[in-house]
Amino acid sequence: MSQRSFSTPLIGRGDELARLAAVLERARHGGGQAVLVAGDAGVGKTRLLDEVAERAGAAGTTVVVGHCVDLGDVGLPYLPFTEILGVLAADARFAAVVSAHPVVERLLGAGSDSARVADARLRLYEGVAGLFADLAATAPLLLVLEDLHWADQSSRDLLRFLLSRAGLARGLTVLASYRADDLHRRHPLRPLLAELVRLPAVERLELRPLADTEVTRLVRALTERPLSEVAVRDIVQRAEGNAFYTEELVAAADAAGIPTGLADLLLIRVEQLPETAQRVLRTAAVAGRRVGHDLLRDAVGLPEEELESALREAVGRQLLVPGDGDTYAFRHALAREAVYADLLPGQRSRLHGTFARLLAAGGSSAATAAERAHHYRESHDLPEALAASLEAADHARRVGAPAEELRQLETALDLWPAVPCEARPTGEGLDRVTLTLRASAAAAHAGDAHRAVSLTRAALAGTGQDADPELAARVRYTLAGNLMTVDNLAAAFAYSSEALAMIPADPPSRTWVWAAATHVMAARQIGDDATALRVARQALEVAERIGATAARADLLISLARLEGGGLRSLEGQARLREARELARSAGDAPVEIRALFALAIGCFEAGEFQECLPWIDEGLDRARRSGLVSSLYASEMRYLRLLVLYTLGHWDECVSSADAGPAPGFAGGPALYVALGRGEPDVVERGRALLGEPFDWMGRLVGGIVLTDAAALRGDPEEAVALMRDSVAALTDESGRPADVTVRLAALALAAVADRAAEVRGTGGEGRWTDLAGELVESARVSAARQGPEGQAWLARAEAEWTRAVSGPDATAWGRAVAAFAHADVYELARVRLRYAEALSVDGRHAEADEQARAARETAVALRAVALLERLDALPGRAATVRVSPLTAREREVLRLLALGRSNRQIGEELFITGKTASVHVSNILAKVGAASRTEAVAIAYREGLITPEPTAQG
Repeated sequence: MSQRSFSTPLIGRGDELARLAAVLERARHGGGQAVLVAGDAGVGKTRLLDEVAERAGAAGTTVVVGHCVDLGDVGLPYLPFTEILGVLAADARFAAVVSAHPVVERLLGAGSDSARVADARLRLYEGVAGLFADLAATAPLLLVLEDLHWADQSSRDLLRFLLSRAGLARGLTVLASYRADDLHRRHPLRPLLAELVRLPAVERLELRPLADTEVTRLVRALTERPLSEVAVRDIVQRAEGNAFYTEELVAAADAAGIPTGLADLLLIRVEQLPETAQRVLRTAAVAGRRVGHDLLRDAVGLPEEELESALREAVGRQLLVPGDGDTYAFRHALAREAVYADLLPGQRSRLHGTFARLLAAGGSSAATAAERAHHYRESHDLPEALAASLEAADHARRVGAPAEELRQLETALDLWPAVPCEARPTGEGLDRVTLTLRASAAAAHAGDAHRAVSLTRAALAGTGQDADPELAARVRYTLAGNLMTVDNLAAAFAYSSEALAMIPADPPSRTWVWAAATHVMAARQIGDDATALRVARQALEVAERIGATAARADLLISLARLEGGGLRSLEGQARLREARELARSAGDAPVEIRALFALAIGCFEAGEFQECLPWIDEGLDRARRSGLVSSLYASEMRYLRLLVLYTLGHWDECVSSADAGPAPGFAGGPALYVALGRGEPDVVERGRALLGEPFDWMGRLVGGIVLTDAAALRGDPEEAVALMRDSVAALTDESGRPADVTVRLAALALAAVADRAAEVRGTGGEGRWTDLAGELVESARVSAARQGPEGQAWLARAEAEWTRAVSGPDATAWGRAVAAFAHADVYELARVRLRYAEALSVDGRHAEADEQARAARETAVALRAVALLERLDALPGRAATVRVSPLTAREREVLRLLALGRSNRQIGEELFITGKTASVHVSNILAKVGAASRTEAVAIAYREGLITPEPTAQG
C-alpha cells in the first residue's frame, strides 16, 4: 500500500520509533500487538505513524490505513474499517483471501436488506477478524487507525472485539492514534481506552511535546534560508513543543509579522496561495478531511488542468497530501478546521448542497448515505436530508450499529415535522409512530434505557384512537419492556395489560404472543406469579402452534423461573438450554443473551460460582458479536462476572476487568467492594457517586452495600442503619417485596449494631440496640426466604450478629455462619472466621480460635484486605503477623509511574484519572511509606520490595 510522503523530517522521536519497531517485531514472531498512540493535536502522531508504516512496508509488511472523520452528529458506521476493506478489496494481491470473506461486500454496502441485525453483526465481527488473521498469516499486517477520538460507536465496538477477542492473530499489529486533549470526562472513547489498556497485548504510547532543543533542530531543518537566533528562539517559545505549530510558524516567518491567533497562523499559508488554489482548499474543507479527485473536480467546477495546477500548489505548500485511491487529504485536521471556519455561511451552505447532489448522482450507495444526510442538512435541503437520514439508518441497522441507527433516526424524527407531507418518503413503516418505535429499539440496543423509554412514550403519544390495533399493542408492550429496564414495574404491568387486551388471542398472532411474553415478565416482576404462570402456559402453546420460535424461547426462560425448582433446578437448567438453542436457531440475539444470563445466574444462586463463568463468557461474546454490548442483560452479565471474581477471591482480576462505562454500577460495582476491603481512601466518595440521578438500580445497590459496610467498619451504627434503610426502600418494588440484597444489607448493618450493643452492655443502654437488632434480623429473614446458598449464608451471618447483639458472642451461631460461607464468598468467610475466633476465645477455646484467626489472616494477606487485617491485629493472642503491602492496587500503579519519573498530570493521563486524583494517591503513598518526598518514597518502595525496578523505562 502506498504511504504519504512528508518532506518534514522526523526529529526527536527515536525512542518512540524504536518502541513501535519492537512491537512490530513481536507481532511478527508471536501473538498480535496493538498500541494506542496518544498526543495533543499537532504533536506529530500522524507523522510518526507514517514513518513507522513506511519502514514496515519496506520490510515486507502489508500496511493499510483507516481514518475516522469528524462529521458532527452524523455517524458513519465502521468508517475506518470500510476504508481499510475497500483498499484491500481493490488490490489484486489479496483477491483470493478477500473473496473467502464475503463480509467485505456487506461492509462496503452490498448486504441484503433482509439480513437480521444480530446475524449481520455476528458475521461482520467474525468475518473482519478472520480476514485480518488470514492476511496476517500470509505476510505481517499493520493496521493504522487515525483519529480514534472521532470514531463512531460501531467502530469502537469492532475495535474492542478485534483487540480483546479474535483479531490479534500472529503477525497482526494495530496502531491507533487519538487526540488526548480532545478527551473530556464524558468523551465516549475514554471508557474504551480504560478497558483496552488492561489487555495484555495492548499498550499505550504517549507522544509528549518536543523538547526545546528538538524544536530548534526542527526549525533549522525546515527553513530554506538562515533565520536569526532571535527568530528561532521566538518560534521555539511559541511552538511549545508542537511539531505542527513549529512548521506553521516557520512557514509564516516570511510574513511581515507572525500572527498572534492560531486560526490566523493556520490560514496565512492558505492566503499565500493563488485564488484558484484557495478555492479548491475551501471546497475540499467542506468535503471533510479527505476527498476524492473526481468528486472535488465536480464540486469546484474547474477544468482538469486548472484543478491539477491548483492541487499542485496546495500539495507543494504541504496543505494537502495525496493519498490512496486518487484522494487528497488535509495534512492536518487543524488546517481543515481553520479553512472551514473561515467560510461565510452562504458559502458553506452552497458547497454542502453541491456535495450532497454529487453524492446522490453517484448512486444511492449505503456507504455514502450518512455523508449525504450531513451535507443535505448543512445545506438546509430538509426533504433530501430526511430521505438520506432514513437510508443511513437502514444501513446502520443492516451492519449492526445501533448507536448510529439511533442518531440517524432521531435526526429524521427532528426533520419530520419540518418536511411537507407530500415531500416525505412513503412505504411500509415510514410513519412517525413506527419510526419512533424503531428508534426506541435502537436506543435499548445501544444501552440507553431512559432514552428508549422516552422515545416509546413519544410513540404512544402519537398513537391516536384510530391507530392500527397491532401497532398500538406493539407500542404498549415495547414501552412495558423498556419500563422494566428502568425499574418502573407497576407502569410496565399496566401497559403490558393494555397491550394484551388490545388484540385477541384468537386468531393467534405473533403480536399477541410477544405481548403475552412481555406481560409474563411484568407480572413476575410485581410478584403476581399466578398471572405470569397462567399467561405463560397459554402463550407457549400458541407460540408452538404458529412457529414463533424466538417468543417460545422467551417464554421458556420465564417458565424456568416460575415452575419447579426455578433456575437452580435441573428442570430449570434444561429449559434454559432449550431456550438458548431455540433463540439461536431463530437468530434472536437478545433472547439468546437473556437465556445465557439466566443459565449463569442459576449457577450463581446455586453456589456454583466457577460453573457460571462459561455461561457469562458465552453471553458476553454473543453480545459483542451482535452489537448488544450495552444492552441490559449484557450489562447484568458484566456485573455478574465481576461479582463471581470478587466472590472467588480473584480481586486483582476483578479490578482489572472493571471498566468505566456509562453504567458504573454494572461496569465496576464489585471492584468497589474490593476498594473498600483494601481501604482505598476515595471509596466512600465513589459509593456516593452511584446514588445520583437518573436512578440506576444497580448503582443504588452497589452504593448501598459500600456505604453501609463503610459506616459499619468505622463504628457508626446509626449511619449504617440509616443507609441500609434508604437502600432497601429505594430497591423495594411496587409490590412491597424486598430486594434480595436486603439480607446482605441487614447483616452489614447488624455488625455495627452488635458492636455498639457489646460496648454498652451492662450500662442499661443496650435495650435500644437489641430492639434494633431484632428489627434488622427480621428483615433479613423475610428477604432470604426464597433465596439460595448465598442468601442463606448472609442470613446465617445476620442471625449470628443478632445473637451477639442480644446476648454476646455465640460460637455455635458463628460456626454455622462459617459453614454457610465455606462455599459462598472467600472474603466474607474470612470476616465471619474473625467473629468465630472472637466467640471461641470467649469460650476459652483458644487453639480453635487461633486456627480460625490464622485462616482469616491468610485470606486477608492474599487479598491485601487492609480493613480485615487491622481487626485481626486487634485480636488478643493473635497468630504471627504476615507482612502485607500497605498500598492499594491503584497506589502501586501510581508508585510504579512515580519510579519512572512521571508527573501527577502524566500519571493521570496514563491511568485515565484526573491529575488531582493522582496527587491524592501520591500523598497517600508518601504517608503510608513514611516518606518526605517522591524520590524518598520510590527508594523506600524498592528497599521494602513494594515495587521492583523495571529493566527499561520505554516511551
